[in-house]
Amino acid sequence: MKKYEKKGYLNGVLAAVSYGTNPLFALPMYAMGMGVNSVLFYRYIFGVIIYGIMLKFIKKTNFKLKRKEFFCLFAMAVLFALSSITLFSSFQYMDSGIACTILFVYPVIVALISAIFYNEKLSKTSIFAMLITLSGIFVLNGGVSGALNPKGVMLVLLSALVYAIYIVSVKNLKPIRRMKYDKLSFYVMLFGLSVFIVNLKFGIELQAISSWKMFFCAIALAVFPTIISLETINIAIRLIGPTTTSIIGALEPLTAIFFGILLFGEKLSVNRVIGIALILSGVSMIILRDHLKKFFRK
Repeated sequence: MKKYEKKGYLNGVLAAVSYGTNPLFALPMYAMGMGVNSVLFYRYIFGVIIYGIMLKFIKKTNFKLKRKEFFCLFAMAVLFALSSITLFSSFQYMDSGIACTILFVYPVIVALISAIFYNEKLSKTSIFAMLITLSGIFVLNGGVSGALNPKGVMLVLLSALVYAIYIVSVKNLKPIRRMKYDKLSFYVMLFGLSVFIVNLKFGIELQAISSWKMFFCAIALAVFPTIISLETINIAIRLIGPTTTSIIGALEPLTAIFFGILLFGEKLSVNRVIGIALILSGVSMIILRDHLKKFFRK
């Protein structure tokens, strides 16, 4: 495995795990009475401030943009923000773990968009790995048993579609595909903030942070599923491609399950064990596919 591929896989894993912490910090804020748009506003505003300081004084980043870059970044930021809104809204209609697992249909959408519009070939290994991971998601949620809220499902599916378009755009939009990943991540957060400002009627409906616990959750949302996730996913997409990165994203729902068991006393059922095994098998198959090819040729 080449050095850049190792770096890509590592960043893909970090992106998936960090993005999977969304419910861990968002749900306590909901419980304390804060609405979706206010939660996301604080997530993005703190993310912009913290990351902006890092880029300005530590990485010495040049923030200048060309006109074409501006319009592309603004469009991508809106997509990312809309994906956040729909996913976070779905938490109000269904269990967050189920929402995060349904969200994982986005690798299929990424693969289809890449194949149809950008002639990206799908290897048999990728298709098989995708089927295995999707099977793992299905088993993880107990199969077809249990009726899910239709509105919640529609919100998650819309989030998956928008997120898939964002992932493909990072790789394929000419004005930004050579832009430094940290600069790209910063402007996605900065421009995405405008969506929540508009939704909150330019601050009129913004709810105040009322406790230290709420403040901690807001900062954690800004750092883990925003700054870390955005930076690492942009690196992964460029090094190993959008399809492979999205398949590794299967680790997102596993993160939610891990914290559920560790912090909230959820039980590790047979379905979960089988589902986790299938998902990890699919992800491992993608990461080790070059070694598997060599093995079967012997």
